[in-house]
Order: sequence, then structure tokens, then C-alpha cells
Amino acid sequence: MTGKKLIISALVLALVQIGFLNWIIADRAAILRNGKEVLLKVQPVDPRDLLRGDYISLNNNISRIPVKLIANIPQGQFSSEDTSIVVRLKKGADGYWQPTAAWFGKAPSPAGAGEADIAGHVVEGWGLRDTDATIAPDYGIDRFYLPEGEGVAIQDDMRVRPFGIKLALASDGTAQIKALMDGDKTLFEEPLY
Repeated sequence: MTGKKLIISALVLALVQIGFLNWIIADRAAILRNGKEVLLKVQPVDPRDLLRGDYISLNNNISRIPVKLIANIPQGQFSSEDTSIVVRLKKGADGYWQPTAAWFGKAPSPAGAGEADIAGHVVEGWGLRDTDATIAPDYGIDRFYLPEGEGVAIQDDMRVRPFGIKLALASDGTAQIKALMDGDKTLFEEPLY
């Protein structure tokens, strides 16, 4: 009877693991399918990961946020805490979205028409004293993996002409990279599954 219990326990554990993985994949696919699309300018950094292959590390136009855009810095606070941040974006005349405001924690109101909020995380220690200073939130969109052999060529092209990433934003501000863009041309698109 212990052998039968062991088999049942192993099957239940396997089903729980499969369910968890399906939940992660379905959540990501839901953002890619239903999220609000935002286009950001990017610049290259480094194209190779020994375990996962070619990628481009993305330094985009919201990688650094001016401290003066953060509306709710507590009086007398001179450095950031380990906290979440919401950055409000608005589409510019060139089609790329730009930061217009930011808040530690949550935004005080929902994004309006023509706006979108992206959620990020700021680590402890960024200086807030100087209004000309910037902070670097982590949005989880700093790498885009490419087919093998494509990374170096694309990184070289990124140095001579503008590239962008199309994001899908969930209603809570969670971001997923949807596509790598070369001007108006889609180079690579993330599959839903």
C-alpha cells in the first residue's frame, strides 16, 4: 500500500508543477495578447549569454528617470528605499513613449487616454537630493533573446540607426517585450507560448 501512496503522491506533485508552469506561461501570454502596446527607443549593450544564446541588452528611454518626475518623495528623504515605482508614459510625436511622471508605490490615479503606466522596482540607495539626478528602475525588460548568430549583427545596426521595443503592458503595469523593431519594421516578435 505504501507503493501506491508513493505513486499517487508523485502524480499529484507532477500535476501541481505542470499547473504552476502553465499558470506562468498563460499569465505572460495574456499580457502579450491583451496588454496596451507601447514603443520605446533602445540602445545596445552586449549580445551574448553563454547559457541562453544571443541577446541584446536594452538600454531604453525609460531606463533612467529624472528624480524631478517623482511626485511623492517624502519631505527630507535623501535616498531611495527598496521599493516599487510606477512611471506614467505618454506617446510622443515620433511614436515613441516618454516618461511624464512617476510615483513610489502606486499611481494616485489611473492612466488617462493616450497614457500608460509601467511598474518597476528601485533598489535602496539612489540619491534623491539633487533634482537633476536620475534613478534607474528595473522593469524586467532589459534583455531580448534572439536566434543564434543574430545578436552581433543587430547590435551593430543599432549603433547606426534607431531601434525600438514594442511592449505589452498589463493593467497593473507589468511589462512584457512583444517585439524588436527596426524603425517601423518588426524584426522579431515574441510568440505567445
